[in-house]
Amino acid sequence: MNDTDTKNVRVLISGASVAGPALAHWLHRYGFTTTIVEAAPALRDGGYAVDFRGEAHLSVLRAMGILDDIERARTGMGSMAYVNSAGKPQARLPADLFAGDVEILRGDLARILYDTTKEHTEYVFGDSVTSLTEDAEGVTVTFERGAPRRFDLVIGADGLHSRTRRLAFGPEERFVRHLGVHCAIFTTANRLGLDHTGHAYRTAGKLVAVYSARHNTEAKAVFYFASPLLDVGRRDVAQQQAVLTERFAGTGWESDRLLEDMRHAPDFYFDSVGQVRMDSWSRGRIALVGDAAFCPSSLSGMGTGLALVGAYVLAGELAAARGDHRVAFTRYEAELREYAEGCQKMGDGVARLMVPGSRFTATLLNRYYKVMPYLPGKDMAARIARKTAENITLRDYGEYDRYRPRSPALREGAEAPR
Repeated sequence: MNDTDTKNVRVLISGASVAGPALAHWLHRYGFTTTIVEAAPALRDGGYAVDFRGEAHLSVLRAMGILDDIERARTGMGSMAYVNSAGKPQARLPADLFAGDVEILRGDLARILYDTTKEHTEYVFGDSVTSLTEDAEGVTVTFERGAPRRFDLVIGADGLHSRTRRLAFGPEERFVRHLGVHCAIFTTANRLGLDHTGHAYRTAGKLVAVYSARHNTEAKAVFYFASPLLDVGRRDVAQQQAVLTERFAGTGWESDRLLEDMRHAPDFYFDSVGQVRMDSWSRGRIALVGDAAFCPSSLSGMGTGLALVGAYVLAGELAAARGDHRVAFTRYEAELREYAEGCQKMGDGVARLMVPGSRFTATLLNRYYKVMPYLPGKDMAARIARKTAENITLRDYGEYDRYRPRSPALREGAEAPR
């Protein structure tokens, strides 16, 4: 791509988790200049494990040059056991259902993406966008702390509760669909001595799980509970922990001990579980990617892979359109929408299985999981997840990439839009 033929080269990306840095990586390779603004004061460590499965995910990671780094940092998780209140395993689910082809802690993935992009991307931590004013030539952006700046395009990659989406498209409640579940996760000691595995305890409307992390040197505690959307401050950790304590105190198994550990955790996270449904992911010079645009929910197991694929497609279409956002944003949605909706379907209905509404249903599910390894189609769920993850043929944008040859894993022969 001839840089002199490209317009709209200055791009602001809001969000430094996964989709944002991935987008910055590709845009740099196509000749764009990127700035990432992130509300947190530094990269967020911790978080849950995320996985990639199928050639669509792996081909993007391979083309980015980070698959080997992810392999080195992989969790190496095995199967997950459901236990009774005494901690005795009652059923075991295979690793492929949870960990895909490769699994990594979200914080470790964020670090890899940051290290890959920090030399060519301007990062602004501890700040966030407060207003977006678009005109025929670009977008004037104001910030909480920094001085106003001008950009050609603005991309929101700032998650389920995207501020960019709210500023450009309207209130969150118009786009976020609550799935009837809240979750919490934090790091704790590996008190159970878990060896690349996890234990989960389920009762009516609740699930508590612990799985080993960082080669068994620590563990992640995860809580899910069924509830209508709660009015809990997103930054009010004390209130969030009070809600979790009220819900799980006396639940059984390791619940009370984990609630005590929670108060000393360095990385407590609490949120509702939801999906983002939008008729369009762009408006003028502003577009969304990742969870901000099409969050399938953490229950789908597809969110991170979808975010990386979405960043790949959005950047590629901007390159193919030589920066013409009107053409690129339309093509981006045409290429990705069916795939994103398929990933979202994986999250539908999972909430009821994670936290069934009655003790009877919870017991029935536990018994089903116990005999599932002996039933025909025992790997059906894993096969469905893989089929969903692979249900896209990615276009090869290699002709616009200044740094790599064309990849045979990606679709060839697509005409660049004019």
